[in-house]
Amino acid sequence: MAELTFYTNPQSRGQIVRWMLEEVGAPYETEILDYATTLKGDAYRAINPMMKIPAIRHNGKVVTEVAAICAYLADAFPDAGLAPALTDRADYYRYIFFSSGPLEMTFSLKAIQYDPPADKQRMFGHGSEALVFAALDVMLGDRDYVTDRFSAADLVLASQLGFMMMFGMIQGSETLKAYVARCTDRDAYRRAKQIDTEAAEAIKAAPAAS
Repeated sequence: MAELTFYTNPQSRGQIVRWMLEEVGAPYETEILDYATTLKGDAYRAINPMMKIPAIRHNGKVVTEVAAICAYLADAFPDAGLAPALTDRADYYRYIFFSSGPLEMTFSLKAIQYDPPADKQRMFGHGSEALVFAALDVMLGDRDYVTDRFSAADLVLASQLGFMMMFGMIQGSETLKAYVARCTDRDAYRRAKQIDTEAAEAIKAAPAAS
Protein backbone atom coordinates (compact mmCIF):
# COMPACT_ATOMS: atom_id res chain seq x y z
CA MET A 1 0.00 0.00 0.00
CA ALA A 2 1.39 3.41 -0.99
CA GLU A 3 2.09 5.89 1.79
CA LEU A 4 -0.02 8.49 -0.04
CA THR A 5 -2.86 7.50 -2.37
CA PHE A 6 -5.04 9.95 -4.27
CA TYR A 7 -8.55 8.92 -5.35
CA THR A 8 -9.93 11.06 -8.13
CA ASN A 9 -11.38 11.52 -11.56
CA PRO A 10 -9.70 14.10 -13.82
CA GLN A 11 -13.05 15.74 -14.50
CA SER A 12 -13.88 16.58 -10.89
CA ARG A 13 -12.91 18.80 -8.00
CA GLY A 14 -10.04 16.36 -7.65
CA GLN A 15 -8.19 18.80 -9.92
CA ILE A 16 -7.81 21.05 -6.88
CA VAL A 17 -6.18 18.30 -4.82
CA ARG A 18 -4.01 17.27 -7.78
CA TRP A 19 -2.63 20.82 -7.82
CA MET A 20 -2.04 20.67 -4.07
CA LEU A 21 -0.20 17.36 -4.38
CA GLU A 22 2.03 18.81 -7.09
CA GLU A 23 2.76 21.79 -4.84
CA VAL A 24 3.64 19.45 -1.95
CA GLY A 25 6.02 17.46 -4.12
CA ALA A 26 5.75 14.19 -2.18
CA PRO A 27 5.38 10.95 -4.17
CA TYR A 28 1.83 9.69 -4.44
CA GLU A 29 -0.15 6.97 -6.18
CA THR A 30 -3.28 7.86 -8.14
CA GLU A 31 -6.42 5.75 -8.44
CA ILE A 32 -8.72 7.01 -11.19
CA LEU A 33 -12.35 6.20 -10.44
CA ASP A 34 -15.17 5.88 -12.94
CA TYR A 35 -18.38 7.64 -11.99
CA ALA A 36 -20.64 4.78 -13.08
CA THR A 37 -18.67 1.85 -11.68
CA THR A 38 -15.67 2.01 -9.35
CA LEU A 39 -16.83 5.18 -7.59
CA LYS A 40 -19.86 3.22 -6.37
CA GLY A 41 -18.04 -0.05 -5.71
CA ASP A 42 -17.44 -1.61 -2.31
CA ALA A 43 -13.69 -0.89 -2.37
CA TYR A 44 -14.15 2.87 -2.67
CA ARG A 45 -17.25 2.90 -0.47
CA ALA A 46 -14.93 1.70 2.31
CA ILE A 47 -12.77 4.77 1.68
CA ASN A 48 -15.62 7.26 1.46
CA PRO A 49 -19.17 6.08 2.22
CA MET A 50 -20.43 9.24 0.51
CA MET A 51 -19.01 7.85 -2.76
CA LYS A 52 -17.64 11.29 -3.60
CA ILE A 53 -14.25 12.31 -4.88
CA PRO A 54 -11.57 13.38 -4.23
CA ALA A 55 -10.12 11.59 -1.22
CA ILE A 56 -6.64 10.73 -0.02
CA ARG A 57 -5.23 8.00 2.17
CA HIS A 58 -2.01 8.93 3.95
CA ASN A 59 -0.25 6.52 6.29
CA GLY A 60 -3.48 4.55 6.59
CA LYS A 61 -5.66 7.57 7.42
CA VAL A 62 -8.39 8.79 5.06
CA VAL A 63 -9.16 12.45 4.44
CA THR A 64 -12.10 13.66 2.34
CA GLU A 65 -13.45 17.12 1.42
CA VAL A 66 -11.27 19.35 -0.76
CA ALA A 67 -10.48 22.07 1.78
CA ALA A 68 -9.78 19.51 4.50
CA ILE A 69 -7.45 17.56 2.21
CA CYS A 70 -5.52 20.67 1.24
CA ALA A 71 -5.22 21.88 4.83
CA TYR A 72 -4.13 18.40 5.91
CA LEU A 73 -1.47 18.16 3.21
CA ALA A 74 -0.12 21.60 4.09
CA ASP A 75 0.40 20.42 7.67
CA ALA A 76 1.61 16.93 6.76
CA PHE A 77 4.32 18.34 4.48
CA PRO A 78 5.42 21.59 6.14
CA ASP A 79 8.57 21.91 4.03
CA ALA A 80 6.36 22.90 1.09
CA GLY A 81 5.53 26.13 2.93
CA LEU A 82 1.83 26.06 2.10
CA ALA A 83 0.53 27.06 5.53
CA PRO A 84 1.52 30.02 7.70
CA ALA A 85 2.80 29.64 11.23
CA LEU A 86 0.26 28.43 13.79
CA THR A 87 0.31 31.89 15.39
CA ASP A 88 -0.66 33.57 12.11
CA ARG A 89 -3.52 31.51 10.70
CA ALA A 90 -6.54 33.78 11.18
CA ASP A 91 -6.79 34.83 7.52
CA TYR A 92 -5.66 31.41 6.33
CA TYR A 93 -8.53 29.64 8.10
CA ARG A 94 -11.03 32.36 7.26
CA TYR A 95 -10.42 32.19 3.53
CA ILE A 96 -10.06 28.43 3.15
CA PHE A 97 -13.36 27.87 4.93
CA PHE A 98 -15.02 30.74 3.08
CA SER A 99 -14.07 28.80 -0.06
CA SER A 100 -15.60 25.55 1.21
CA GLY A 101 -18.64 27.27 2.72
CA PRO A 102 -20.22 30.36 1.10
CA LEU A 103 -18.33 30.09 -2.20
CA GLU A 104 -18.94 26.35 -2.62
CA MET A 105 -22.65 26.86 -1.92
CA THR A 106 -22.74 29.67 -4.48
CA PHE A 107 -21.03 27.38 -7.01
CA SER A 108 -23.57 24.59 -6.43
CA LEU A 109 -26.64 26.81 -6.53
CA LYS A 110 -25.33 28.62 -9.59
CA ALA A 111 -25.03 25.25 -11.34
CA ILE A 112 -28.76 24.67 -10.87
CA GLN A 113 -29.58 28.30 -11.61
CA TYR A 114 -30.95 29.13 -8.19
CA ASP A 115 -30.28 32.23 -6.11
CA PRO A 116 -32.26 32.58 -2.87
CA PRO A 117 -34.87 35.35 -2.94
CA ALA A 118 -34.37 38.21 -0.50
CA ASP A 119 -36.84 36.84 2.04
CA LYS A 120 -35.06 33.44 2.15
CA GLN A 121 -31.40 34.51 2.11
CA ARG A 122 -30.95 34.30 5.87
CA MET A 123 -31.71 30.55 5.63
CA PHE A 124 -28.62 29.98 3.47
CA GLY A 125 -25.04 30.07 4.71
CA HIS A 126 -23.91 32.27 1.83
CA GLY A 127 -26.83 34.70 1.75
CA SER A 128 -26.77 35.32 -1.98
CA GLU A 129 -24.47 35.20 -4.99
CA ALA A 130 -24.19 39.00 -5.07
CA LEU A 131 -23.23 39.15 -1.41
CA VAL A 132 -20.51 36.50 -1.79
CA PHE A 133 -18.79 38.20 -4.71
CA ALA A 134 -19.12 41.68 -3.25
CA ALA A 135 -17.50 40.35 -0.07
CA LEU A 136 -14.67 38.70 -2.03
CA ASP A 137 -13.92 41.92 -3.88
CA VAL A 138 -13.51 43.64 -0.52
CA MET A 139 -11.60 40.75 1.07
CA LEU A 140 -9.10 40.46 -1.80
CA GLY A 141 -9.00 44.06 -2.93
CA ASP A 142 -5.85 45.10 -1.08
CA ARG A 143 -3.80 41.90 -1.07
CA ASP A 144 -1.90 39.68 -3.48
CA TYR A 145 -2.58 36.53 -1.48
CA VAL A 146 -4.63 35.51 1.54
CA THR A 147 -1.53 35.82 3.74
CA ASP A 148 1.87 37.32 2.95
CA ARG A 149 2.61 34.53 0.45
CA PHE A 150 0.82 31.85 -1.55
CA SER A 151 -0.76 29.15 0.62
CA ALA A 152 -3.22 26.27 0.50
CA ALA A 153 -6.00 28.79 1.16
CA ASP A 154 -5.16 30.59 -2.08
CA LEU A 155 -5.04 27.28 -3.93
CA VAL A 156 -8.56 26.33 -2.85
CA LEU A 157 -10.04 29.80 -3.32
CA ALA A 158 -8.45 30.44 -6.72
CA SER A 159 -9.48 26.97 -7.92
CA GLN A 160 -13.12 27.52 -7.05
CA LEU A 161 -13.15 30.94 -8.69
CA GLY A 162 -11.27 29.62 -11.70
CA PHE A 163 -13.79 26.81 -12.23
CA MET A 164 -16.67 29.27 -12.16
CA MET A 165 -14.94 31.55 -14.68
CA MET A 166 -13.94 28.66 -16.95
CA PHE A 167 -17.49 27.29 -17.07
CA GLY A 168 -18.94 30.75 -17.75
CA MET A 169 -20.79 30.80 -14.45
CA ILE A 170 -19.31 34.20 -13.59
CA GLN A 171 -17.34 36.77 -15.53
CA GLY A 172 -15.44 37.85 -12.44
CA SER A 173 -14.38 41.34 -11.44
CA GLU A 174 -10.94 42.65 -12.38
CA THR A 175 -9.88 42.00 -8.78
CA LEU A 176 -10.94 38.35 -8.91
CA LYS A 177 -9.54 37.73 -12.40
CA ALA A 178 -6.18 39.17 -11.41
CA TYR A 179 -6.14 37.09 -8.22
CA VAL A 180 -6.85 33.84 -10.07
CA ALA A 181 -4.24 34.62 -12.72
CA ARG A 182 -1.65 35.38 -10.03
CA CYS A 183 -2.35 32.18 -8.08
CA THR A 184 -2.37 29.88 -11.10
CA ASP A 185 0.87 31.22 -12.57
CA ARG A 186 2.80 28.40 -10.94
CA ASP A 187 4.67 25.37 -12.25
CA ALA A 188 2.78 23.01 -9.96
CA TYR A 189 -0.53 24.25 -11.34
CA ARG A 190 0.64 23.70 -14.91
CA ARG A 191 1.91 20.20 -14.08
CA ALA A 192 -1.38 19.28 -12.43
CA LYS A 193 -3.42 20.56 -15.38
CA GLN A 194 -1.30 18.56 -17.81
CA ILE A 195 -1.61 15.37 -15.75
CA ASP A 196 -5.39 15.66 -15.49
CA THR A 197 -5.78 16.64 -19.14
CA GLU A 198 -3.82 13.57 -20.23
CA ALA A 199 -5.79 11.36 -17.83
CA ALA A 200 -9.09 12.68 -19.19
CA GLU A 201 -7.94 12.06 -22.76
CA ALA A 202 -6.91 8.51 -21.86
CA ILE A 203 -10.33 7.81 -20.40
CA LYS A 204 -12.03 9.20 -23.49
CA ALA A 205 -9.83 7.11 -25.77
CA ALA A 206 -10.27 3.87 -23.83
CA PRO A 207 -12.65 1.34 -25.41
CA ALA A 208 -16.03 1.10 -23.70
CA ALA A 209 -16.56 -1.91 -21.45
CA SER A 210 -18.62 -4.61 -23.10
